[in-house]
Amino acid sequence: MGVVTALVRSAFLVNAVYAESSRDHGLTPQQGQLLCVLMPQPYGMRELGEMLGLAKSSLTGLVDRTVQRDLVRREPDPGDRRAVRIALTEQGAELAEEFYAETCRRVEKLPTGLGDADRTRLADLLSRLVRDNEVPAVFMELDEGACGNGA
Repeated sequence: MGVVTALVRSAFLVNAVYAESSRDHGLTPQQGQLLCVLMPQPYGMRELGEMLGLAKSSLTGLVDRTVQRDLVRREPDPGDRRAVRIALTEQGAELAEEFYAETCRRVEKLPTGLGDADRTRLADLLSRLVRDNEVPAVFMELDEGACGNGA
């Protein structure tokens, strides 16, 4: 299998795991992604749009639906009185932690057929690919043990 085919098919594999984990937690994949992005800190709408690759109207709809579920809230931006930041609610933070941990467990199982050296090499190569292409931190390691060897 060539690199293009392998990358595309592996993206489908990870997306399927992410979608399944989202469904199991009563979320859409986009809501799951939003919760994971907000775990470390609140973000402004412009920043969220850039990170998630969403147009303003799509992001507003996503945030509105997630606010209705009491998972996120809009709060004033201390640096700009005209702007708002999006933050997790208490319920959203709890669900985000559960979703994140479960998604990590599921993705961690994908390379079980690889030995330790191959897993380390795969992580190194994928990390370089992500860094070289300046992929936004839409899913990040919050602490060393949270996601095994990385996600």
